[in-house]
Amino acid sequence: MASYRRFKPRTVRPIDDPRPVPPPAALVDAVLRYHDCEDEQSSGFTLLRLSAARLRQREVKAALGTHAARAARVSILWNERESEIIRVLEAA
Repeated sequence: MASYRRFKPRTVRPIDDPRPVPPPAALVDAVLRYHDCEDEQSSGFTLLRLSAARLRQREVKAALGTHAARAARVSILWNERESEIIRVLEAA
């Protein structure tokens, strides 16, 4: 007679994703809309970000809401020729 083993299903554990959560779209939109620092890069690229003084202004605080602290670490690499976002960067 054949012997059948009864296998107990393993418990599935969630995998910890080491990647950080990307900034929300509202945060990226606010940086694009209210940026006051433009650092020219090569080949028509510009790095856009918010200064500390701009982050303290009432309209910027209202637009960012709870993401104001995180907005200080976010920069956007912008392509001037194509008027498009190349990359959203966030400092650790």
